[in-house]
Amino acid sequence: MGLIKDIYSPAFYNKFADTVQHVIPAFDQKEFMNRIFCSDFDNKEWKDRMKHTTRVFHESLGADFPEAVKLIEKIIKQLRADHFGEDSLAFIFFPDYIETYGLEHFDHSVKAFEFITQFVSCEFAVRPFILKFGDKMIRQMITWSVHESPKVRRLSTEGSRPRLPWAMAIPALKANPEPILPILENLKTDPSESVRRSVANNMNDIAKDHPDIVIDLASRWKGISKETDAIIRHGCRTLLKQGHAEVLKQYGLESENIAVKDFKVLTPEVRIGGSVEFSFAVINQNTTSHTVRLEYGLYYKKSKGHLAKKVFKISEKRYQPNVVTTINRKQSFKLITTRTFYTGEHQVSIIVNGEEKEKLSFTVIDI
Repeated sequence: MGLIKDIYSPAFYNKFADTVQHVIPAFDQKEFMNRIFCSDFDNKEWKDRMKHTTRVFHESLGADFPEAVKLIEKIIKQLRADHFGEDSLAFIFFPDYIETYGLEHFDHSVKAFEFITQFVSCEFAVRPFILKFGDKMIRQMITWSVHESPKVRRLSTEGSRPRLPWAMAIPALKANPEPILPILENLKTDPSESVRRSVANNMNDIAKDHPDIVIDLASRWKGISKETDAIIRHGCRTLLKQGHAEVLKQYGLESENIAVKDFKVLTPEVRIGGSVEFSFAVINQNTTSHTVRLEYGLYYKKSKGHLAKKVFKISEKRYQPNVVTTINRKQSFKLITTRTFYTGEHQVSIIVNGEEKEKLSFTVIDI
């Protein structure tokens, strides 16, 4: 698999330039290519190449912003006619263009977002507009939430997520997500799965700072449809992992009379690159079947010597009364770029319906 930055290849730019020249006969394709492939192009990573493309495209258009928006719309229509680029990450420079050059042109930018996001998602590019225009932009996103296009509706909820990964932070929505709740209300029964998934992700973002708001939504939405119930479940996933009592109770996930027996760490010493292995038995001591959500917590030793817990799900299913079920699990300590392992004491725990039942230690040693 190639590097993500290599989506910006000579073949891509040549094909794109052909389309632009078809739309704008005066477009200087040779000059555009010369500017794109500047002396340090090969050293640019993906985001730098995208930003570079935005700047060169802007220079090549040679138009003021309102006129540029009209030209971009025509170019996208031609790209569709050429069957080139629909939903392609390479064209993320279109939303970036609006973000970079349109902040002083609210009405033209809104019109552009509404059109462009149906070709390539604008979820990152709308966030500076939320920061600059506040309630005015949120009102626009509420309007988008009832748009006929599911891609525009998704923009309203994905773009307004308080904690959208890899995106510009919006502190005001972290502190108070109330302004975006009408968007979620409008989309809770949306026919599009991608929109409903975005609603759930937005809820999950809110839950990290305001669990009570999400619990209120869940209690009011529960039972509307199986699709809405799925939104609630996915939107409450962080609260479930945290063992939030009220959410667990809503799902009948009570830990009383669910016993853990014979918990053992089978690898008391784990080399970096190996795995910790453990086993335990779970028994439903109730007189009726019971839903049991099983997880384990891995307490990783950190650089300063403290332990930091990460929760991993094992299963969630019905357990019949007095049936003993034995479970074995392994957790890898293979070296990866996103985690550094430190030698010394670590811990693993068994979590039943949000309640940590037992915890044992093991030692991580050098390779």
